[in-house]
Amino acid sequence: MTALQTTASNNSVALTLAATPFAIGAERGSDAAAREALLDVCFGASRHARICQRLRDGRLPAEGLAFAVRHQGRLVGTIRLWHVRAGGQAALMLGPLAVDPSCRSFGIGAALMDHALAAAKARGHGAVILLGDAPYYARFGFSAATTGGLSLPGPFERDRLLGLELREGALDGACGMIVPTGALVATDRAKRSPRSLPHAA
Repeated sequence: MTALQTTASNNSVALTLAATPFAIGAERGSDAAAREALLDVCFGASRHARICQRLRDGRLPAEGLAFAVRHQGRLVGTIRLWHVRAGGQAALMLGPLAVDPSCRSFGIGAALMDHALAAAKARGHGAVILLGDAPYYARFGFSAATTGGLSLPGPFERDRLLGLELREGALDGACGMIVPTGALVATDRAKRSPRSLPHAA
């Protein structure tokens, strides 16, 4: 893997590959269309039917924990974390992590993971859960050791449900369904009538 030089400043990170800069920063509202296009390229149209999408539909990402990578003004990477309760324990759900296919040999995915996990820990969160390939995510400390008692709202492969404790014991005794707890996306109707709130899909 090609080594990346990393410098941090003002909650953003500059990744330099042979004088070609990749900047990790907070996701912007103006990134929405580019992010959706990137996710379509990486995961296809069926991504909306994925089980973890049920935990994200109608919700906002955790505050300060949605990041994007830009290269020459173009969005080439994205990662988000979401509030959930994991069998009664407060946690974050990570995903999706996506990197433009043309940039996957530069270590951007790993840099995004490190940045997001460090930010989550700095904000005092205790645990992160995801559904993904164990061999890839093991390098960041994820394993199925703490998620054996947890379930998702639909069929899933048990060995792909992984957890990482940012605080020791944060997932002790976690047992039951993982459910979304993040803030609901405000619709035009909700803005007009504060009593009317949308429900997560």
